[in-house]
Amino acid sequence: MDVAILAGAMSTGLFALSYLPMLVKAARTKDLSSYSLGNLATTNAGNLIYSLYVFSLPVGPIWFLHGFYLVASALMLAWFLRYRSGARGADDATRDGTPRPSSRERLSRGAARTWAT
Repeated sequence: MDVAILAGAMSTGLFALSYLPMLVKAARTKDLSSYSLGNLATTNAGNLIYSLYVFSLPVGPIWFLHGFYLVASALMLAWFLRYRSGARGADDATRDGTPRPSSRERLSRGAARTWAT
């Protein structure tokens, strides 16, 4: 096997593995408040344009890596739009119907209590 192809395959695997914790956490917690719509939209637009270049190349590790990035960035954008704090669902309410604070709100309240004491 060609050294360049082997390096490409290994780096593709490593890059994909590095993304998995982010994807799993976003899917599990549905908390994407640390991401911005602008960043996710720009990432998806860039990936779509870059696809014109990647898919003009011979099939190789770059196809799989870019395919993974396409799916991962599209998932993050879809989850961001679905679970953003303005679109609270039944899971986001407490028993008495009041909305649960986001993780950012809980963190800032905890920090305020720390400074107040």
